[in-house]
Amino acid sequence: MQPKYKRILLKLSGEAMSGEQGFGLDFDTVLDVCSAVKECSDMGVEVAVVVGGGNFWRGRSSGKMDRTRADHMGMLATTINALALADALEQLGCNVRVQTAISMNQVAEPYIRNKAVRHLEKGRVVIFGCGTGNPFFSTDTAAALRAAEIEADIIFKASMVDGVYDSDPKKNPDAKKFDRLSYMDVLDKDLKVMDSTAATLCKDNNLPLLVFNLNDPHNIVRAVCGEDIGTLVQ
Repeated sequence: MQPKYKRILLKLSGEAMSGEQGFGLDFDTVLDVCSAVKECSDMGVEVAVVVGGGNFWRGRSSGKMDRTRADHMGMLATTINALALADALEQLGCNVRVQTAISMNQVAEPYIRNKAVRHLEKGRVVIFGCGTGNPFFSTDTAAALRAAEIEADIIFKASMVDGVYDSDPKKNPDAKKFDRLSYMDVLDKDLKVMDSTAATLCKDNNLPLLVFNLNDPHNIVRAVCGEDIGTLVQ
């Protein structure tokens, strides 16, 4: 199979790391995802990853806590997931680097854009932890920001549904799936693809976004090869 994209930014939710247990880390699930990432890397695709932390901590749902502190805790949760991904990739024989937006030099490199690009050019997978490093910004916004900074060709958002719908397909059996959308559609219709900050950042930087289901991790490889899966937003 021939890859369609040279450099991608893969956005993984924290929940995707927990498998069926719904909380924490399921290492078999992590290995399955990382096997697909390695397959892409072996094809010559430069892969960067932004991972969420919802399998450990959801700051917004903790209404009794200061938002800034809750978001900082969420950033630490993303670092746990980033290190788990790195470990799985290394077990599979992949060269990998973790960079965090908050300095924690004992466990990861600080995020430096030029260094990240150099790692990618050398065929290393780069995992970005801690979101943007700022409270009030989601990891979706971090994915849009990092993708723009490293000049990725596309953002892959691997989610728990197989694309973007006009309503929640789990609650509405008649929900309609979109194959193609514009960012104006996403913003005007308030579609829950990503938050408005992330969507606006993608729109302003002409960054396409492909949303697809991670229940089959091989969908990452299919997406890289340009197969018609999920929903394309551009």
